[in-house]
Amino acid sequence: MSALIKIKAIQNSLSASEAKIASFVLKSSNAIRDLSSQELSSVIGISQSSVIKFTQKLGYKGYPAFKLAIIDALNSETNDPKLHGEITLKSSLPQISDVLLNSKVSVLTETKILIEQESLEQAVKLITSANRILICGLGGSALVGKDFSYKLQKLGYSAYAEPDGHAQLAFVSTFKKGDLVFAISESGQTREIRSVTEQAKANNSSVISLTKYGSTPVSENADVKLYSIAEQESLRLSSILARTSQEFVIDILFIAITQASSQGRKLLEKSNIAVKSFRES
Repeated sequence: MSALIKIKAIQNSLSASEAKIASFVLKSSNAIRDLSSQELSSVIGISQSSVIKFTQKLGYKGYPAFKLAIIDALNSETNDPKLHGEITLKSSLPQISDVLLNSKVSVLTETKILIEQESLEQAVKLITSANRILICGLGGSALVGKDFSYKLQKLGYSAYAEPDGHAQLAFVSTFKKGDLVFAISESGQTREIRSVTEQAKANNSSVISLTKYGSTPVSENADVKLYSIAEQESLRLSSILARTSQEFVIDILFIAITQASSQGRKLLEKSNIAVKSFRES
């Protein structure tokens, strides 16, 4: 996973000193090539130990490993699409189209970098072996969850998506070992979703989380942690980019599950035929 993508993903949850490091690295990535940890701390105006702790928080053993990761990220970033400009009240339709297209491509690219194959494989195993599946989310995440439940139902799985937080909690209270909660929360801090995951763990049920990158109250209760791109509040437009990222992860899972289940493929074909026959009648 790209070191720069990691930093962007957790940027809004950093301490003051960590935020200074993150800001410098993102704005002056090339400078890292020639700076030691002591030199970097001097340039930013913080302690050397803060730099080391920051690199370890990102999952690196120390500064040398972090430095190599930054260099690797820079070498592979040449084709990384960038967001050019912002949509304003005066933007023309062509400008809106261009900015939205560029931003969606960028979000999808960054989400792909966050995706870990091992986590996806574990998620597929939990979903395909679950007795009952509750997909929970609120707001825009609930819409993504509803779409996922439809996809899983067409493959023959007992998957339910309930947009009401109280109904989610009531339903999961009946869960037991072998049941699964798929929790979707862009911030990973949604109180209702956190409560559902806590109840699931209390009942020995499995939990898969889909949240922003990093440790969050929701992901801390998850057996498998999946990540999507969270939007900065200043750039939010009805969670368009967040849902684009979440739906990308959901669609990858759906295709992987379809590949893994011959019975699911038969049921999917059957449902497609039923809908096609209805349209033609």
